[in-house]
Amino acid sequence: MTKPQPFDIEKYLHVVQSFHGYAAPGVIIGGFMVNYAKSKIQEGVLFKAICETPACLPDAIQLLTPCTIGNDRLKIFNFGRYALSLYDKEKGDGFRVFLLPQKIDEKSEIKNWFFKLKSKPEQNTNLLLAQIKEAGEKLCGIHPICVRPEFLKKQKRGEIIICPCCREAYPAEDGEVCRGCQVESPYIIPDTLENPILEFNALKSHGVY
Repeated sequence: MTKPQPFDIEKYLHVVQSFHGYAAPGVIIGGFMVNYAKSKIQEGVLFKAICETPACLPDAIQLLTPCTIGNDRLKIFNFGRYALSLYDKEKGDGFRVFLLPQKIDEKSEIKNWFFKLKSKPEQNTNLLLAQIKEAGEKLCGIHPICVRPEFLKKQKRGEIIICPCCREAYPAEDGEVCRGCQVESPYIIPDTLENPILEFNALKSHGVY
């Protein structure tokens, strides 16, 4: 196993503030969680990560491991659980660390934050961070996991083609037009522009596509 490294919480706080924008409690707890999981991974093992929430925890993984969304070594599944796993990218064996509610003190500011019993302005931030630093990985549970074989396979992008609506490149497997033009786009189309999917359908009805 990897020899556990001393977790320099003050240095980590500084990095979190720079990367995340502020010392978010979730990212701070996440630091202890990631460090706990890393201590269980065999030295020299190339590992990947799974995160079970899109909120805060992915940043802790990206700050403390080589696993990022960009290099495809971090996958996020929105299960709504504050948990992460690190696992051998070839074999799938690893460890899952999760925040254990039973280990949170009933009267602590951590409970007020985690269960949203107080709004952010009502929370005592200094007390909350102090309690997190004191508790550390004692707030966590851990157990071994094995990732299913289908999740170990590297996903290939396949053929890339040009969307007939927006004229941008996209994976052919997404359909006749890109997902952005399949009414999945988060953007409001200005009145001065044609709706690309309506234009495509109109052209298609006339046998253009």
